[in-house]
Amino acid sequence: MFKQSNRVLQHLLLGLFLSVSLLLGGGHNLAMAAPLTSPQAIEGVTPAVADASLDLQAAVDRTLAAIPAGYYKVDDVAGLKRLQTSSKALLVDVREPAEYRAGHIPEAINIPLRSLAQQLDQIDRDRPVVLYCSSGYRSAMGVVTLHLLGYDKVQGFPPSFAAWQAAGEAIAQP
Repeated sequence: MFKQSNRVLQHLLLGLFLSVSLLLGGGHNLAMAAPLTSPQAIEGVTPAVADASLDLQAAVDRTLAAIPAGYYKVDDVAGLKRLQTSSKALLVDVREPAEYRAGHIPEAINIPLRSLAQQLDQIDRDRPVVLYCSSGYRSAMGVVTLHLLGYDKVQGFPPSFAAWQAAGEAIAQP
């Protein structure tokens, strides 16, 4: 039962992720499709599209409301430092290599978001993982991606590298 509900959650999150990506301009360079013509009615069949979309929306609402606070994120620098020492979390910088070379959180490895799915061999499924970037946007996409790929111990650090710097913490450079 848990695996089935986990699978449903993964599909819902994937749909939510893709929808948000499109809304934020992920498809702004795509060619537009030709307008659809209205389908011919089939005698005795009532379309259920409106009901299906309401059911999906309700399911997404229930799923998102059931996520425990803090499940997907580390709220502050102190919390990140606690995770690094207590659980030896793997810290992944999902920024581009040039950003990483300019300075990163000590002990972080660099796996740019664009190549995250191709470098899964660097991420242990059984170890806690924390993703960060420069603003929280890329790390959020990375968290969703890894959760959809079956990584259950992944969190983002939305305060990001900027908060780490602002707190006066050590900055590493390769």
